[in-house]
Amino acid sequence: MRNASINARTLGGTPTRTIVQDYKKLKVWEKSHQLTLAIYRATEPFPRSEMYGLTSQMRRASSSVGCNIAEGCGRDTNAQLLAALFISLGSANELEYQLLLVRDLGLITTATYDKLFADTLEVKRMLSALIVKLKQERR
Repeated sequence: MRNASINARTLGGTPTRTIVQDYKKLKVWEKSHQLTLAIYRATEPFPRSEMYGLTSQMRRASSSVGCNIAEGCGRDTNAQLLAALFISLGSANELEYQLLLVRDLGLITTATYDKLFADTLEVKRMLSALIVKLKQERR
């Protein structure tokens, strides 16, 4: 990830510490934040009966992606950051299924589904690329 603001500090010749200057500068965080805002807007018209069901689940899953990126950036090591990024990836996978479900239930239009699904896949792709980069830095 270019411009990810991630630099390894060398301790004893091995890059073990991660210093992230500002998680808000990570493109994957910005994309996940925009996705969360879109999910909040898309779930607003859901039936009241889904307030504690799909509405809540989709909002939590989408916000979990950005929250875990932010949390991981505040950790000491690449290993801790990686663990948080894998949690983010899991939440993005959860959101991917929830989008399919609400589309099939007729709670969102196909056009809305297509846009949100594409954005979710992009976040997953970006997370995966960052994970690969950090794993390579560990070697």
